[in-house]
Amino acid sequence: MNRYGTIVFIRIEEEAMRYPDFIENPFPFPPFFRVQLPASGPHIMDAAGAVKREMRAILPESGIKGGNRVALCVGSRGIHQLPVMIRAMCEEIKAVGAHPLILPAMGSHGGATAAGQGEVLERLGVTEARCGAPVLSGMDTVQLGSVLGEVPVHYSADAFGMDHAITLNRIKPHTKFKAPLESGLLKMLCVGMGKHQGALTWHHFALKFGFFELLSAMGEAVIERSNYRFGIGVVENAHERLIAIEAVPASRTRERETALLEVAKAHFPRLPVREVDVLVIDHIGKEVSGAGMDPNVTGRGYDLGESDFSGNFRARRVAILNLTENTAGNAIGLGNADFITDKVFENLDYEKTVMNALTSNSIRKAFIPVRLPSDEKAIQACFTTIGPIAPGAVRAVIIRNTRHLSEFWASGALRPELEKLPDVRLFENTPLRFDAMGNLCSLINTQESHII
Repeated sequence: MNRYGTIVFIRIEEEAMRYPDFIENPFPFPPFFRVQLPASGPHIMDAAGAVKREMRAILPESGIKGGNRVALCVGSRGIHQLPVMIRAMCEEIKAVGAHPLILPAMGSHGGATAAGQGEVLERLGVTEARCGAPVLSGMDTVQLGSVLGEVPVHYSADAFGMDHAITLNRIKPHTKFKAPLESGLLKMLCVGMGKHQGALTWHHFALKFGFFELLSAMGEAVIERSNYRFGIGVVENAHERLIAIEAVPASRTRERETALLEVAKAHFPRLPVREVDVLVIDHIGKEVSGAGMDPNVTGRGYDLGESDFSGNFRARRVAILNLTENTAGNAIGLGNADFITDKVFENLDYEKTVMNALTSNSIRKAFIPVRLPSDEKAIQACFTTIGPIAPGAVRAVIIRNTRHLSEFWASGALRPELEKLPDVRLFENTPLRFDAMGNLCSLINTQESHII
């Protein structure tokens, strides 16, 4: 402030960050080669047709009839052909004379605000224009009593105010625990449809009662005490294609979801090696995984009460290069890495990330790793902080994200092991190339990745 009471801002040029010589100096990266995994069998080509067949089979026994208002609850995950399937559900509800309304069912996601959750659905393509039903986004809940003597069960007030509620969700392994029921319809009932209060409650009391035990108790309470009628459970294969679409009556949720989870586990995307020195992830995001990057793939899960995922995969160093656009700054999961780029840090919405971390008791997932100025230096840090290993001997993998593993890049040290696998295609070696800013600019060919 000067003598006239005016605040004066003085620009101070920042000095360039200094790093050890093994980061500052050029690094001789080994050549990498592209790997394509074999297709994982047939998948459902006509998702809308499959959904409509399931809806027509279950609607007559659901109690939904002409004039009823039906809450169609949708989560925050990216699911193949999600808007197509939601539209098909809306059309079948309208065909019996009822009125569908689309509700976000995503706990604390979207910054735990009504506007934020509506925006999440919009980014996923779930809009009134595309799906044929209004979107109603609210965060209020009603309490459906309690379970286990002390745990309140919250349920969307908007959903409760309608005649019926139904869901659609993907069934898959969870990112915190391993059990007969993990991520799917039952979890959407007690966490997603419980809004922020339901998410807080489940994550808080799970540290006392157990994630699976509390999921079962709260989910069953919602089924018994609410207007929930049925859900459409979907399963994807390792290539992110739909392989199962099934209408599950409320009364058979536990039974059918347990069976569908086994199908999901058998087709879950995983790398064909179990241990590497370096894992580079092009991008993380909430639509990729609730944990930003899935510990079922990375092997990394550190927070209280979480299962040990290290038996699935081990990486001595992990680097994250970018956040997805659809994650809108929620960088949950970055704390499970060792290195991030300045791009990740600059695009981080700290409020959204911390809201997610505190709600889910996933504190470690919001830790900020060591920042490096570019992709090149983040990858270089992985190679140079694992001890005296020659670059050509480092076992390194570069993936697009933890959902898309059908194509990835591997360092030459992994070629002998990968050559032994049936039906895996290995391509020619090529050097890593970086642009003038140090961004990785040659590898995985995809519209969703900056790597080309």
